[in-house]
Amino acid sequence: MDEILSSTELKRLHRQWRKKTYRRVSLIIVGVQGPYNVGSIIRTAAAERVEHIWFVSGSTTPDNSKTGKTALGSERYIQWDEIDDESAAIELARLQGYKIVGLELSSEAEPIHIANLEGDVCLLVGHEDRGIPSTLLEQCDLVTYIPQLGKIGSLNVAIATSIAVYEVRRQEWMKEIE
Repeated sequence: MDEILSSTELKRLHRQWRKKTYRRVSLIIVGVQGPYNVGSIIRTAAAERVEHIWFVSGSTTPDNSKTGKTALGSERYIQWDEIDDESAAIELARLQGYKIVGLELSSEAEPIHIANLEGDVCLLVGHEDRGIPSTLLEQCDLVTYIPQLGKIGSLNVAIATSIAVYEVRRQEWMKEIE
């Protein structure tokens, strides 16, 4: 029977994966106001080594006291900025060498598991109900979506962001296996 890993064994396990990770991943969060969603995104970002988060369009930031309830202190591991102009955030990420990848259920989107997520990726995620504004989708290098099989047509923004960040990392790790 498998045993639960000790904290030292966990550190060794995670160290092995960090050595296999060379791409940069960042996020642009547009209009996500729920502090618990933002806290969950921050926690995932810290766990999967997201380099930077840009919060735009009134998104809740790590400064919100409620965000910390789900971030559980992980916000200290993330570099972030709050920016008023959505296009400026995209331009900043692009100037830093990121491919801008929107995560949106749209007619032009590709399933995320077959999308080319090579290189440094900045995921653009939007408000749970309104999504990413079409003016921003047009500025993306690629738009992806997460295929869903059930009767619910969309995922919670924090869950969708977690899946997308993991998929960027998974594709990176698969290159090592090939």
